[in-house]
Amino acid sequence: MRHALPIAPQFYVTASQPCPYLDGKIERKLFTALHGDHAGLLNDALSSQGFRRSQNVLYRPSCQACSACLSARIRVADFTPSKSQRRIAKRNNHLTRHVTTPWATEDQFELFRHYLNARHADGGMADMDIMEFTAMIEETPVSSRVIEYRRNVEGSFRTELSAVCLTDVLQDGLSMVYSFFEPDTQSNSPGTNIILDHIDIARTAGLSYVYLGFWVPGSTKMGYKANFTGLEVFHDGTWQDMKDRADYADCHRQGPKTPIAEQVNAIVLPDGAQR
Repeated sequence: MRHALPIAPQFYVTASQPCPYLDGKIERKLFTALHGDHAGLLNDALSSQGFRRSQNVLYRPSCQACSACLSARIRVADFTPSKSQRRIAKRNNHLTRHVTTPWATEDQFELFRHYLNARHADGGMADMDIMEFTAMIEETPVSSRVIEYRRNVEGSFRTELSAVCLTDVLQDGLSMVYSFFEPDTQSNSPGTNIILDHIDIARTAGLSYVYLGFWVPGSTKMGYKANFTGLEVFHDGTWQDMKDRADYADCHRQGPKTPIAEQVNAIVLPDGAQR
């Protein structure tokens, strides 16, 4: 008879390193491994507490002198598109959505490399090769999908890849793990369009939230995430309505209010888990 081991996640802290979002800041993460029969339950529980997934690891920033990286999610029921967002959706209505299993393709990797070279050439992922990309897409111990956005090639029956999002399906929502797109389509605001489409998917599926990853006040590349109504950010151990982004303008000047040990003790684990 096969027995599932009890959930017993151990939490660790990474070494300090330069922040990828804010110049002059030092980054540190709290993390745990994600594996086994209960990986989905742990991913659900920790995602609702500001953690993010990267392959088989769940992590949350816990920097000593900064708390600017805020997990963000949209309450689907409270989202109303702005005029600008409706225009963005209209500009992208020529794209078709294709939902697949987490299986990496050469087309995806080619688009990924084009995206990185144009937008993140000096970032931490800039040197990723096809094997590392494949691991990012395929090494998932939870329910994940790859959502492709394709456009028709004029004069043929072919389609071309325009954007991709690796998405986890949670108990209460969709978590956008990583997205990338054709840089030449920047004028169509593809990042915003991917979020709008995920809101539609979540609404159709009866899911409450779309988890966006981190919103970082002061980071221009992250600014568009604050433009959605129904937005919540995880700050000081709880989800808060983000009514005014100026309320978080000083987060980069202060670290977490509680030490690491207390942060770990405050984490709510799934039923049956042992710390």
